[in-house]
Amino acid sequence: MLRGLRDPAAFRAAFLEVPPRERDAWLDGVLGLGEIADDETRLPSGCVPYLPCAADALLRVVEQAPVRASDVVVDVGAGVGRASAFFHLVTGAPVIGVEIQPRLARAARELASRLGLARLTFLDGDAAARTADLAQGTVFFLYCPFSGQRLANFVGGLEPLARGKSIRVACVDLPLPPCSWLVADPPSAPDLTIFRGAPIATAAAAT
Repeated sequence: MLRGLRDPAAFRAAFLEVPPRERDAWLDGVLGLGEIADDETRLPSGCVPYLPCAADALLRVVEQAPVRASDVVVDVGAGVGRASAFFHLVTGAPVIGVEIQPRLARAARELASRLGLARLTFLDGDAAARTADLAQGTVFFLYCPFSGQRLANFVGGLEPLARGKSIRVACVDLPLPPCSWLVADPPSAPDLTIFRGAPIATAAAAT
């Protein structure tokens, strides 16, 4: 199904030709996704069962973050790799997915291998405990992967990365805990907020 769509411009054009109500099914068909593996019986505290993000919301992330070919996208709670594959195919950017459920992480790696998407990498484990392994990231995508203290730990772990470079955090249907060094863009959609890492010195002076 990906034949002729590996060029980001061609993939984007094909996606936009699909009526909005049919885009999720189209994306699943292009990626060859069938039934999603069941969630683990007992998820760790604060973790949320896997639910694919709407394809149109993923496109809004690409447009509003924005995501460029020169970025490195981190897909937090990557599930079976659906969003990761979309971000790469529509921009050409490499993507690092992090998934705490081993069965889903295995499915994501199988997806990347089956489609020959060599610029997708998937890590097993808790993203809140692996921020040091995500230092290459410039755009961090979160679609309700976890909440509470685990979310606070993840956001706190991004602060050292923001000291050295500009990062964006794209959140779909997910409010972040207050953080002085992340500044939200004016809202352009009710389900999406883009946060940008403010210079640490400026953020500290504002507190």
